[in-house]
Amino acid sequence: MNGYRSLFRTPEFTPLFLGTAAQTAAQTVGGLALGTLVFRATGSPLLSAVSMFGQSLAQVLGATVLLSGADRLPPRTALSMIALVFAAGTAAQALPGLPAGALFAVVLLLGLVASLGGGVRWGLLNEILPKNGYVPGRSLFNMVNGLAQIAGFATGGALLAVLSPRVCLLLAAALYLTAALVLRLGLSARPPRAAGRPSASATWRANAALWSSRPRRLTYLGLWLPNGMVVGCESLYVSYAPQAAGTLFACGALGMLAGDVTVGRLLPAAVRARLATPLLLLLAAPFLVFCAHPPVPVAAACVTVASAGFGAGLVQQERLMRLTPDALAGQALGLHSAGMLTLQGVSATAAGTLAQFTSPATAMTAMAAGSLGITLALAGAARRPGARQKESPLPSS
Repeated sequence: MNGYRSLFRTPEFTPLFLGTAAQTAAQTVGGLALGTLVFRATGSPLLSAVSMFGQSLAQVLGATVLLSGADRLPPRTALSMIALVFAAGTAAQALPGLPAGALFAVVLLLGLVASLGGGVRWGLLNEILPKNGYVPGRSLFNMVNGLAQIAGFATGGALLAVLSPRVCLLLAAALYLTAALVLRLGLSARPPRAAGRPSASATWRANAALWSSRPRRLTYLGLWLPNGMVVGCESLYVSYAPQAAGTLFACGALGMLAGDVTVGRLLPAAVRARLATPLLLLLAAPFLVFCAHPPVPVAAACVTVASAGFGAGLVQQERLMRLTPDALAGQALGLHSAGMLTLQGVSATAAGTLAQFTSPATAMTAMAAGSLGITLALAGAARRPGARQKESPLPSS
């Protein structure tokens, strides 16, 4: 495809794009409000981190029982219903006097539902765009994700200065309702990409087939682990700088936007294919500066530079699509999304636990060092014989 403008001439791209943008804005406003609500009530870095990123922990369960639905459910119905469930769950979190156990139960339930959403959304994107359009399309989605996060965190931080976290959660629920309406009215009633009912057994069979190949395994691990550990660093922004967390999150979104534009739009495919490891190293290295407890301006600069490294995901997803047949594209992308978010939740929990016993700065430094080590180990494994073997076809059911 010639450029981003041509993507909007593709039927269904615009409503999918706008609905996703509204959901991202809702997630950022709601996540910051929930993390602030919990931190004000408990003073705990661990509980604050888990409240913001804990729904990712449920992704592992969804990945094992629900992911076959990514290719076996009508995309319009699935996406609009997921947005409605998030609207209801976010509104429930705003209820005064909600016990902590109930609040975290809602967080995990939303994570379970979200495990299906990534596969449905990205499988539909892969379906509506031509083969050479997925990377530019996903790049544009990542760009709007960055812009929505910048706007959402900046707006959320401003709103939290004048409104209560519970009111901000209700505003986030309204954004989810808007997304559901856009998706329902804007998308056409496409049939599922694969026949059969969604089931745990179908999910297990396809996941096993996807995981059976060493090149795909290494690609999945590269998509999940380095990224997840850096999100562990991000989960501590509220406890590291309570009054400037929105600024740090917005700077991270700005850096991610710059990285996605560079990788997805400006670099030729031949150059892009060689940049996964360098970008993953960039993603983690600036966080090592946090060992010196930098002031907010320095911390914001480090976060901005580091977040450009999230562009590695585009390179890795392009490779994953080359290794996967079309009939399993939704589940393959759903497994990527669910695994990535699960590792983000695990990392947020680990970072919060470490910060609880040391300090947020120490925990961020440790998570960044772990991300660097894993990236180097995966790069070494990819150079060994067998990592580039030719793929055999996968079963479609």
